Amino acid sequence: MTKSTAATVRRVTSDWAGAFPAFDVWRKMHLLRRVGPVLQGICLERSTSGDEYFATAHVHALTSGFPVISLMLNQRLLSSSGQPEHLRFARHEAEFRSAADRLNDQSKLSLGEAPSLGQIVREYHSTAVDRQAKGHRPAVLEMRDSVLIAAAGGRKDLVEEGLRLADELACVWPKSRLPLDWESKEAWLEELTSKANDPDALWEVVEGQIVKHKLEKVRVV
Repeated sequence: MTKSTAATVRRVTSDWAGAFPAFDVWRKMHLLRRVGPVLQGICLERSTSGDEYFATAHVHALTSGFPVISLMLNQRLLSSSGQPEHLRFARHEAEFRSAADRLNDQSKLSLGEAPSLGQIVREYHSTAVDRQAKGHRPAVLEMRDSVLIAAAGGRKDLVEEGLRLADELACVWPKSRLPLDWESKEAWLEELTSKANDPDALWEVVEGQIVKHKLEKVRVV
């Protein structure tokens, strides 16, 4: 196996599904499970050359309309040198078991027993704080998702925690790096709070996204 032929893709997807039995095959090269209003997944991204792929653990919030399944909080499998690991289709059988074990070890959110909603939300918070400390892009989407996921899950304590952190971060985010449609911190927080106060509307969005992305058969844990 040297290229990502249809047969190769089926074999790779099946083998990774076997390594992570707590997940379902959603589409070729992509495993998913649902924790309430959020998806947790393992995406096997093919390289542009077609002879390699990368394994990435991620989540995706269903509380906002989005055209694709995003790779939020993504953790790409890293080699011992700390660089993204290139997994070769030609070496799949020899390499994938070790790769799956290492992705499991490296993932901040459990890929075995499902993480709790609180663990997922707080990982969003940790990522947002870390991004700010490193001078990376403001974590506007991460903070939005953390608040809305918590609201849909009925965790008012986490909603309040998220809104406080969002307020703190928004005070220091550089305006030059904020979204083009950003009006003000106050307007953003007001909209976020309004959406968080209507969990029924959030679940309508979740249910619509489940249908849109054909997630009906993805297990709920």
